[in-house]
Amino acid sequence: MTAMAERGYVRLALPAEAPDIARLQRGAWSDPGHPGHAMAAALDPDELTAVWERSIARPPLAAYRVLVAVVGADPHEGGFAERVVGFVAVAPSDDPDSGPGDGTVTELVVADGDEHDGHRSRLIQAAVDTLRADGFDIARWWVPSTSDDLRRELDESGWGPDGAHLELRHPDDESVRIKLVRLHTAIS
Repeated sequence: MTAMAERGYVRLALPAEAPDIARLQRGAWSDPGHPGHAMAAALDPDELTAVWERSIARPPLAAYRVLVAVVGADPHEGGFAERVVGFVAVAPSDDPDSGPGDGTVTELVVADGDEHDGHRSRLIQAAVDTLRADGFDIARWWVPSTSDDLRRELDESGWGPDGAHLELRHPDDESVRIKLVRLHTAIS
């Protein structure tokens, strides 16, 4: 097996990987600290898989992209099949104060048990590289204020808060609130 296959790599997602992406997302959203937790129980696995398949195969614009972190050797090199261990989705920013040169990271998930193998760093770098290649100048990302590890990693990579923040509230329990801060970085 090659060194690249041993540590994993990032590439564009394939429509056939939508079930893996949906499984990873459902797992991440089941965490009470995740902004999507309130909706996790309502996520139908088949519908979520169909959404990801459409997002990969027929995005609304070419700048909507889904990338996956995989481990496993290239079958052409005599290795075993790849296994999806994480994903990141990027798109043009739809924040009201964003300009046409602003892209955003909409979701990043790495599987439990694989989060310390460098996959998150590779996904972050691939997201920035993809946004840059698509002509964006600024990358934005709404991050839970309690995600200290992710915020520290992003800070070390040149991301910083831009002053925007918001609070999400659980629709059935007003006491459940998740605070998000928007980070940004220049990528041009």
